[in-house]
Amino acid sequence: MKYTITFLVIFLSLFKVYSQKEWTLEECINYARENNLTIRLQQLNVDMAKLSLTQSKAALLPGVNASATHSYNYGQTVDRFTNQFVNDRVQSNNFYVSGNVTVFNGFILLNSWKQKMIDLQASQFDAEQIEDDISLNIASAYLQILYNMEMVDNAMRQLEVTKLQVERTTMLYEAGSVSKGDLLSMEAQLASEEATLISAQNQLDLSYLTLAQMLYLEDVNSFHIAVPEIALSDSNLMTLESPDNIYNYALNNQPEIKASELRVESAQKSLQIARGARYPSLTLSGSWGTGYSSGSQSISGFNIDGIDTIGYTSESPTELVYTPAYSYEYEVTPFADQIRDNVNKTVGLNLTIPLFNGLSTHTNIQLAKISLETAQINFEQSKLNLRQTIQQAHADAMAAFKNYLAAAKQVSALREAFIYMEERYNVGMATPVEYSDSKNRLIEAESQLLQSKYEYVFRTRILDFYLGKEIKI
Repeated sequence: MKYTITFLVIFLSLFKVYSQKEWTLEECINYARENNLTIRLQQLNVDMAKLSLTQSKAALLPGVNASATHSYNYGQTVDRFTNQFVNDRVQSNNFYVSGNVTVFNGFILLNSWKQKMIDLQASQFDAEQIEDDISLNIASAYLQILYNMEMVDNAMRQLEVTKLQVERTTMLYEAGSVSKGDLLSMEAQLASEEATLISAQNQLDLSYLTLAQMLYLEDVNSFHIAVPEIALSDSNLMTLESPDNIYNYALNNQPEIKASELRVESAQKSLQIARGARYPSLTLSGSWGTGYSSGSQSISGFNIDGIDTIGYTSESPTELVYTPAYSYEYEVTPFADQIRDNVNKTVGLNLTIPLFNGLSTHTNIQLAKISLETAQINFEQSKLNLRQTIQQAHADAMAAFKNYLAAAKQVSALREAFIYMEERYNVGMATPVEYSDSKNRLIEAESQLLQSKYEYVFRTRILDFYLGKEIKI
């Protein structure tokens, strides 16, 4: 019993620790990269690109095929091995091996192989880009939870202060020092802050649900994140890289830009492939074949049955020429002998010169040119989007930090003003309306402070991401 109780205590302790596990941002990102379905689908696209590359590489090798037939023929037919008419059932077997290799076809096969290599690299960069996008989305959802947590904490602290004031106002009202209207005003302030707390808690629950769904977690209730220390100071603004430096680094390292550039190269290969159809193609081929027929017979023996007259001499028509009369015995030529004797070998070159094919080659070339121009425009557009995104993130980060500094000063001033207003209210020199107005302005300023704080943190993480840094808080 003692060991059983000890085991249960240890088990419950471990269960409690596990159930209270706090996820860091790095853990959330790593978990999403391992389990996200979009990432897994893109990885399948990478696998398909690898198979396409293998297939295009194998197309450069000779093609070899073998065939064998076994058949029976009934009725009169010409035996292909004896070239004689037969009426009996004939069994035949054919064995055939052929091969061919493209010697030249306008470098279509070679360019197709190179294009598949480029497509594979682009697909791999697409997978990296999806992982990066999901990482940013995870970071945004993570920061939203931190923001909502501080909003809940702020609402709870404000609510506790108001509760104390309601209790004090109730005591003053019962003592006849304040009016009923003052008490009702203070209770209305309490109800308003209770609603604010409920709203903040709902937003926190929804933000937790959003992140849990992004991670495909089933148990949302036991999901909690770690709360890191986030401190901002004037030096934070000075550490921001310039937008041009960030852009120059991202231009050479961002998977999206690399994939877009590779698609331009792929489109160039498509144009070369289309132009290759204008050239003649030369193919080397060869074959080896043999066969067996039950109609193929050979002499196995003979008998002399008498003498036959076959003519007369040139000197006298009466002087006859005689020859022995033979009767022959036949047997089917053995299988191995026929296979050896019926061997047929061929080798040849096939030259195909395109003259006119309904303008399909010309049309394909024009389509390839349009696709190339489209890929080039998409590449330029991706670079433009990258520059604008970085410039916007940098401007938003600077604006958010300036707003944070201004909001911090405002909160400090309003907090002092509220303390003064609270002291005046406690001695009856301020009305509940003035008290509530001062407190509500403080709550609004604190909310703006938190909003600008996390806006700055998120924008700087975007800039860090484009600088190739790990996304962390």
